[in-house]
Amino acid sequence: MAQSFIFDMDGTIFQTDTILERSLEDAFIHLRSLKQWDSSTPIDQYREIMGVPLPEVWEALLPHHSDEIREHMNDYFLERLIENIKSGKGALYSNVKKVFSYLRANDCSIYIASNGLTEYLSAIVSHYQLDNWVTETFSIEQIDSLSKTDLVQRIIEKYEITHGVVVGDRLSDIKAAKENGLVAVGCRFDFAREDELSQADKVVDDFSELKQLLQHI
Repeated sequence: MAQSFIFDMDGTIFQTDTILERSLEDAFIHLRSLKQWDSSTPIDQYREIMGVPLPEVWEALLPHHSDEIREHMNDYFLERLIENIKSGKGALYSNVKKVFSYLRANDCSIYIASNGLTEYLSAIVSHYQLDNWVTETFSIEQIDSLSKTDLVQRIIEKYEITHGVVVGDRLSDIKAAKENGLVAVGCRFDFAREDELSQADKVVDDFSELKQLLQHI
């Protein structure tokens, strides 16, 4: 029976922390130059909310700043992330391409459903040539509700998916799977939390474990 795999991007496929601190530091250096920030870069705070849509990130990191400043920071941060991706400073998790090749060789369809913005996701897909295996990449920008559950539902409806797996590192991915009747696989990677992973149907510590998982679905 053909299976569909829907993957999260940040903290699941892409090692976001390889460019996160660099890009966030760049953004807050810029904010300091605008005389809008006078303390250290809140990298730890960002790690705690990693995976939520960027507009929510800036509401959390800059609760006392104007919407105009938040939007400006959102745009600047995105520019720095993309530049760091294109210059090769990021990285995929180990075995991503090998597993994608294996899944496609076994008649599985691969999709990406991410809280990342379209331009950011396109930079990753293009730089690492993920479209060799991925049918389509979906961004949270495509959903008015900013809900990962709704984003996964859109993929299911568009591609008429009846059997599938959602692979991700955060609770939003696990909920998106279960609320859409799919198998929830949690990744115990950089940004994962044990209390969230405990709600998944299966947890993997390395991307390569997805090969064995396919045999048991």
